[in-house]
Parts: sequence; structure tokens; C-alpha cells
Amino acid sequence: MILPDKHISIGNSLLGVGSIIIGHLNKPRTVTSLWEDLSKIPEVATFERFILVLDLLYMIGAIELDEGLLHKRHQ
Repeated sequence: MILPDKHISIGNSLLGVGSIIIGHLNKPRTVTSLWEDLSKIPEVATFERFILVLDLLYMIGAIELDEGLLHKRHQ
């Protein structure tokens, strides 16, 4: 589910959905505004999956939450 394999395509894996989310974080955004944009994308599918991907991105250090806004982590 996290990584693609022979049964799960890259678009349906959590990392694949993470790349979609990162692509929409061009500027700091609230979780709500990001969800409003991404809820229409079939790969994201549900709010639960969206939150799982945000958790994964946060755990690997790809995104940060600062004063209620999500943004890409600059390295």
C-alpha cells in the first residue's frame, strides 16, 4: 500500500499520491484548502487516504506544519 508493487500501481500507492500532494504545495496551504483541491482526484479518493499520505510525508520529512499551514520542507 505504501510502495508500488505488481498489484498496486504507482498512482494508487501512498508514495504516488504523496507526489500528487507535493505537487500541489507550491505555497503554504491549510489542510482544508489542500483537501478541497485534491478531493476530486481519483487517486486520492478518500479523506482517510489523504491524511495517511500527509502523515507519511511528515514522517519522512517532506512536509512541515507551521502555524496551521502545510509547506514543503526546504533542505
